[in-house]
Amino acid sequence: MTSPESTQLAAHVKGISKSFGDGGSRLQVLKEIDLEVRRGDITMLVGPSGCGKTTLISIIAGTLVADAGELTVFGHDLRKMSTAAITRFRSRQIGFIFQSFNLIPTLTCAENVSVPLLIQGVGAAKAEKRAREVLDQVGLADRFKHRPSQLSGGQQQRVAIARALVHEPQLIICDEPTAALDAKNGHVVMELFEHVARGKDRAVLIVTHDNRIFHHANRIASMDDGRVAEVHDVDANHPPPEHLKHVERL
Repeated sequence: MTSPESTQLAAHVKGISKSFGDGGSRLQVLKEIDLEVRRGDITMLVGPSGCGKTTLISIIAGTLVADAGELTVFGHDLRKMSTAAITRFRSRQIGFIFQSFNLIPTLTCAENVSVPLLIQGVGAAKAEKRAREVLDQVGLADRFKHRPSQLSGGQQQRVAIARALVHEPQLIICDEPTAALDAKNGHVVMELFEHVARGKDRAVLIVTHDNRIFHHANRIASMDDGRVAEVHDVDANHPPPEHLKHVERL
């Protein structure tokens, strides 16, 4: 039997189920989900609101625990790890990017980007030096000392991307990263993700309703009613299926 590691998978999800509530109010949100996230790929999860996309990425990130199933992320079996071990793994190997940016308004760009390193115990001077390097990589070399309120939406999202990348994680998880951006800034952000995904042993997993960015994906997994309904490989010869363009937008 071929292992997830040998097939170069970033995340291997098999039979994952998750419910919330008790008794008659119990709601099954995920129903035996199977999904493969490949190293070097941008994988997008699409589907209507409430179909389980955010719950699924939360389980892959280790912030939620599945009721049943198997989950391996870069060779680590999260279902067999302690809560403390998962927290350590997440702080080192996973980067998060959100629609609302989640920047700390009282901190400068460099200070915001330094936060993941400071949490790991890296010294302030070393953390800020690394933060400036990553901000330069995302085109914000002249914004080190600016605060979020002094930036455009597109610039704030690039700061959020820099913060997600500063500790060099293997898996970048994004929840609606372009929904609040115009087409131009959304394109800039997706180009950054393409560059990240090409990095050694990295992968990008994106939850999105934004059909403007589907062509940037390597794979699109369509979810409905707690299940992965279909998975499409996307390349120059296989564009995103036409019916996905009508996925519900926020």
